[in-house]
Amino acid sequence: MTIKIAVVGSADFIRTILSVVPQIGELEIEPYIYERPEEAAELIKYLKPCDAVFFSGALPYYFSKDLHESLPIPSHYLEQDETAVATSLLAVISQKNISLERISIDLTEYVFIKNVLADIGVKREPIHVIDYADKLPNKFDINDIVHFHYSRFKSGKIDLALTSIHAVYNRLRELGVPAQRMVDPIKSLVRGLQDTKAQAELVKSHSATIAAGYISLKQPEEAQTLYLEAFAREMNASIQQSAESAFSLYSTRGDIEIVMNSDAFHEFLLKWEEPVAVGFGYGFTAAEASQNAKIARSFALQHDHESCGYILTEEKELLGPFPKEKKTQRLKNDHPELLRIAKETKMSPANLSKIIQFSKSRQSVQFTAADLSAYLQVTRRSTERILKKLVDHGFAKVVGEEMTYQQGRPRSIYELNMPIY
Repeated sequence: MTIKIAVVGSADFIRTILSVVPQIGELEIEPYIYERPEEAAELIKYLKPCDAVFFSGALPYYFSKDLHESLPIPSHYLEQDETAVATSLLAVISQKNISLERISIDLTEYVFIKNVLADIGVKREPIHVIDYADKLPNKFDINDIVHFHYSRFKSGKIDLALTSIHAVYNRLRELGVPAQRMVDPIKSLVRGLQDTKAQAELVKSHSATIAAGYISLKQPEEAQTLYLEAFAREMNASIQQSAESAFSLYSTRGDIEIVMNSDAFHEFLLKWEEPVAVGFGYGFTAAEASQNAKIARSFALQHDHESCGYILTEEKELLGPFPKEKKTQRLKNDHPELLRIAKETKMSPANLSKIIQFSKSRQSVQFTAADLSAYLQVTRRSTERILKKLVDHGFAKVVGEEMTYQQGRPRSIYELNMPIY
């Protein structure tokens, strides 16, 4: 199974990353390029469907921390270490024939260079070094790093600046300061991508854990059954009546968590005048998930005068009650990119929001027209018209075909090409 990783970094970093991807296999890269690491926070707002995010270093990672921590996918960054520092110093000293005392260096942590010198038996410490780990993210200013190198070069203290920040390198070159970028060893890049891929695979496996649910109603009616069926579709679940006033459903952990962390569960509870008790359970088997769901529902039943839900995980961790706070439905979509998409495709913001929610609810970034049709509860022809609009304007793309067991043409496999997070 191919894992799709969004890589956030400079143009040079992206080029290097693309060159090592063939060493890993079953990996697709979606590049997001910045001029300065502070721009990473804005780029995160425009992420298209992917399985994980990989940052070129600590700077873009910490500048966008508040945003990427809210994503339903894992984030990872290339950590600077002694290998990168040793490789970079070897390149400078051997190729430029410049002594350590005549080099100014910026890096994440000072201890890296200290350890490298200790390993090779050099007892003296470098004179011109600045680190910035303790300044991330709020106290960091690239201009301080540029000034550090520039002032030492102008005063004749150094002959070359070794920087771990691409934006600093570009600025120093503009100022006429001889500079060299810190090397990202191929081994470190491969390991960083492999770690990110492993995190994505773990999350996908975790999300696929079996989940069961039990819902208790006081007086179920035909209209309420329709509400239940719509709610089940939100989490890609099958539902059946297990008793006169109780219903059971089966889905996956990932689908349940997406619904519980959105407005969907709160809106579901608002449809009943009488209290509704909901319990979800996760397990390694269907029987275990069902048992945990029944236990979770017993906690929800203790809330006599309000509707709520609980989750009991396979580790016997009880979560709830849900919703923990009143949520307000967002009726306006003011993301500039999505407004542009709605205008260009002449699609309603409501339909566009449903398509985005559909993509976020899936464990795979790829889907068929049948998948989307079942989620939107519209005809196959209507779904194909929607997809044609998106494809024609470049907001979706056909990435393959799926053979069917029945007669007829193969079904196209699609992938969204728009920000969804």
